[in-house]
Amino acid sequence: MAEPASYRLFRTLARFLTGLFYRRAEVIGLERVPAEGALVVAANHQQGLMDGVLLASAFPRRLRPIAKAPLFRYPIIGPLARLAGAIPVHRRQDQPGTAADNTAMFASARGALAAGDALLIFPEGVSQPEPTLMPLRTGAARLVLEGGSPPPTLLPVGLMFHEPGTFRVGSAIVLIGEPVPVGEPEGAGEDAVRRLTARLDAALRQLIVEARDRHTLDLVHAAEEIWRAEMPDVAADPMARARWRQRAARAHAYLSAAEPVRLGALRNRLERYVADLAGAGLTDHDLSEGYRLRAVLRYALRQGLALIVGLPLALWGIVNHVVPYQLTALVIRALRPDADVESTYKVVVGVALYPLCWALQGWLAWRLLGGLALAVFVVSLLPTGFFALSWTARLDRVRRDTRGLLTVLADRSLRPHLLERRRAIMGEFQDLLARVPERQLEGASS
Repeated sequence: MAEPASYRLFRTLARFLTGLFYRRAEVIGLERVPAEGALVVAANHQQGLMDGVLLASAFPRRLRPIAKAPLFRYPIIGPLARLAGAIPVHRRQDQPGTAADNTAMFASARGALAAGDALLIFPEGVSQPEPTLMPLRTGAARLVLEGGSPPPTLLPVGLMFHEPGTFRVGSAIVLIGEPVPVGEPEGAGEDAVRRLTARLDAALRQLIVEARDRHTLDLVHAAEEIWRAEMPDVAADPMARARWRQRAARAHAYLSAAEPVRLGALRNRLERYVADLAGAGLTDHDLSEGYRLRAVLRYALRQGLALIVGLPLALWGIVNHVVPYQLTALVIRALRPDADVESTYKVVVGVALYPLCWALQGWLAWRLLGGLALAVFVVSLLPTGFFALSWTARLDRVRRDTRGLLTVLADRSLRPHLLERRRAIMGEFQDLLARVPERQLEGASS
């Protein structure tokens, strides 16, 4: 079935926003997505509307989200939800004092599944920033069990993020799991619904990184950077990185009870190492590569020429975009969104402010300099914007690398000292990891 033009537009926008906002977004397991047939995609929910945008950009099939009804009344968000073909769901917390009536939602969802569509649902029911899976609602299981015979495929998807609220710094992994077994038609009895919900819960926990708090998750990411520096060939595989995060977080949960003293000491060493590394302006990659004279000279020549040659075009792009960029930052600081919706707020506010500012700038160019100036402004708007983004990222990288080089030159013992500490941390972690039962590392119930 051909996708509606409205959804093709939505997916194009989703891919643009995902590629613009995240430094890296990787998808694992696309081969598990059925090419056709009724499908219910169930994912964990940690980044508000950006979760749906990320999945729409990643999936080869049209995904119709089950979205909370109040979103349809919001400017920008409402039209986007309609472009996506979203189906509204009424939640009890959205209508205090009244019972939520979702008869129309289930009827629309059953109709979509009968037509062979794919639905997207976040069974936790709410977005939240903590690195854990909240208790699942039963809606996904009900949709599958009431979706006809044969039942729709129930596909779990795990979303993993690192610094998801930071523009051009955050990264995401979309991990698509094996379909959850539905079994023989069980009807829609409550026991069947609970059993399928439990199987979905177990499947999702296999696909995400769960930690006791966000600081622990940050330490898992810091340990992952060490592992990637020590094992670069293995770490080049996105699936290997995803599995390493999961196993590290599960090991931490087990060792918190089994080896609390050693684990606490390792956490302290890792925290101090991360702080000292950042204070020196270095990264784990810098420690591994070192600062050989010939490589430093080549780097300085290449990056310096690129910055100098690109400066005029970068300045043009910065001038074109500095007003909406600063306004967006001001609005976000004033709104102070929660961590789970920070990226959503930045994208939505940007989608609203950038076109308005561009329109005003275009009008000023036309009024002050004429039609040719307006044409040049319009044609150059996006290319110079992306170039300025790339140029400023390069400048930040050169500034950080220069600071790291000067620090190492000022203290020749620093790099070997940090390398020794890094290897000791990795060795201690590997030793502790060996004390964790394999079943625990693989996420099996104890």
